[in-house]
Amino acid sequence: MVAILGYSREQIVSAVQDMYTAVADAPASPFHFPTGGNTCERLGYPTRLTAKLPAALLESFAGVGFPFRADAIRPGDTVLDIGAGAGSDALIASQLVGPSGRVIALDLTPAMTRKLKKTIEQSDTNNLDVVQASAEQLPLPDGSIDAITSNGALNLVPDKRRAVTEMFRVLRSHGRVQLADVVIHRPVSVDCHDDPRLWVECVVGATVKEDLIALFEDAGFEEVTTVGSHDYFALSPSAQTREVAQSFGAHSVEIGMRRGEQAPSWLHQWLRRLDPRRWLLRLRRRGLLGAAALGLALLSCYGTLALVSLLPLLGVGLVIHEGAWAGAIAGFVLLALAALLAGYRQHHAIVPPLLATAGSAAILYALFIDYRALVELAGFLLLGGAALWDLRQRRQQEIRVLGLDQPSAE
Repeated sequence: MVAILGYSREQIVSAVQDMYTAVADAPASPFHFPTGGNTCERLGYPTRLTAKLPAALLESFAGVGFPFRADAIRPGDTVLDIGAGAGSDALIASQLVGPSGRVIALDLTPAMTRKLKKTIEQSDTNNLDVVQASAEQLPLPDGSIDAITSNGALNLVPDKRRAVTEMFRVLRSHGRVQLADVVIHRPVSVDCHDDPRLWVECVVGATVKEDLIALFEDAGFEEVTTVGSHDYFALSPSAQTREVAQSFGAHSVEIGMRRGEQAPSWLHQWLRRLDPRRWLLRLRRRGLLGAAALGLALLSCYGTLALVSLLPLLGVGLVIHEGAWAGAIAGFVLLALAALLAGYRQHHAIVPPLLATAGSAAILYALFIDYRALVELAGFLLLGGAALWDLRQRRQQEIRVLGLDQPSAE
């Protein structure tokens, strides 16, 4: 549930299964994320829905929110619970659909499915089926599901786009989705392959909220609405997990949506993904906006000079408006400066802002007061040094927060 880079799919699946086997078989053990009936209550589950749930299932509850707030389930529905775990949400859904409905509880971890099957055998529940499978490959026919519920599962899935596409496939037209999941304000940029356990310890597999919503909209879901949010990690018994979550702005959200009539064409999907506004936001969240703006400033300055020099060799003349040219360079320089100054709030290192300010001042002096090529070049070198130092400080801060600077316990 926190976001990790550098993993193979097999490593992630193995880590997820190991962790949630422990939640199923030894729920009283200490975990980095909150579990149990108390967590269920604090996330907003009303007593009227949980009163009939077996204590053995509630003690293995590992959800991150209350997806039923989106009210996607109707009497008589066929419902799919993705990442059902020990089955608390699946049993609640079985109450909501009634005797004429059906619930399919799907989970990746054998220990969880075994626990839920045992509970069903000991109860009078007869409208609930349990399936062990991956969210990336749902073993269900097209258009066979009326509603999907999911709680804290998608952040654990390696290929989220494929999982969302599968959700769209199995839903009937205008079928409904309710889910609760972990999101972050900014992604983890450091390579975390040295400690694969981070994936399941609650921040490294999560997605930026806007990117998660875009993922569903790209697939053809409509009316994607956030209906609730929680400071989920404030409930964690682990001080390190709380620090990691705070650093990356990790929290949980509850979202509702419905399936569109048909999936968008591949061209429409790619046009959405290539939207420059998305890329600008991604650069900013990853701390790369300063470096990108510097690159554009260099391209505007020296790239234009190279173009003006080379075009006459091809018999083409080009006249540049010097004021507009200088204005474009200055604009990108100031954008880079603003991004690098903002980086101070994350890493609190004073050197990058000082270098960026000195470099920007030198460039602007050369552009608008007294042009000297060496002064301009020195300014770009200072600004480039500031960008590199800023990225290094961001990386070191993430390494410290994630605990990757500590020797492995193994």
